[in-house]
Amino acid sequence: MNSRYFFISCLLPLAAFSFAFLALPLVRLLFASIDSELGFGIYLEILTNARYMNSLLYTVLLSIAVTIAALFISTTAGLFLVRNHFPGHRVLIAVLTFPLAFPGVVIGFLIILLGGRQGLTNMLAQNLFDTRVIFAYSMTGLFLGYLYFSIPRVLLTVMAAAEKLDLSLEEAARSLGASPTKVLRDVILPALTPALIASGAIAFATAMGAFGTAFTLATNIDVLPMIIYTEFTLSANIAMSCALSVVLGLVTWILLIFSRSLTGNNVAAAG
Repeated sequence: MNSRYFFISCLLPLAAFSFAFLALPLVRLLFASIDSELGFGIYLEILTNARYMNSLLYTVLLSIAVTIAALFISTTAGLFLVRNHFPGHRVLIAVLTFPLAFPGVVIGFLIILLGGRQGLTNMLAQNLFDTRVIFAYSMTGLFLGYLYFSIPRVLLTVMAAAEKLDLSLEEAARSLGASPTKVLRDVILPALTPALIASGAIAFATAMGAFGTAFTLATNIDVLPMIIYTEFTLSANIAMSCALSVVLGLVTWILLIFSRSLTGNNVAAAG
């Protein structure tokens, strides 16, 4: 087969898929957001509405905190698991990556079982200290829920990158008198930087758009996915829900573009 025809035969299905499932829905979302009396002014209303801006700020800050915590925990655990093999090694990796099999709603229920009114933490606190400890329905609960499903995504990426590290560079650094801290700072972390940036982008994007966990836990917290849901279902404000969705996607997209500029062609995408 002619290479040109082969290229076209491969390109056409990709173009059709991209148009039908990516471009067309996004264009429809944009037009739906301005299908009101405000037109493009609806985006100005978002910028001047304290509730919308606060929810966007809370969502971004929460996602950044989750990303930083996931990177720290996963990098530490990933390097340890790659460098050390022991009985139960594979079982531990399976346990750490098991949250990938759970939808967000299930993770929300797990956090309620841990920190809800009838949760394990509250029961222990009442029995031992005669006090109530309830955090499931707060930012702390959301943070733990988001962190729970972010760690496996970062861990697998870090472990894959750590397995490819050139150990001779670390040995050379040690032979020159570098301490373990300096080896970590000057050799290991720079080599892992592309993987850390890529996995961090995935964790951030996933936390920004997480709905199932927020729906289960965020009874008194206005994170952007919940605002979009309430605007659409309770207020029937379709234009505003679409506009907020565009804003949410734009912020996440900017982060992914930024991560691409830092990692070159090693791009991470989140869904």
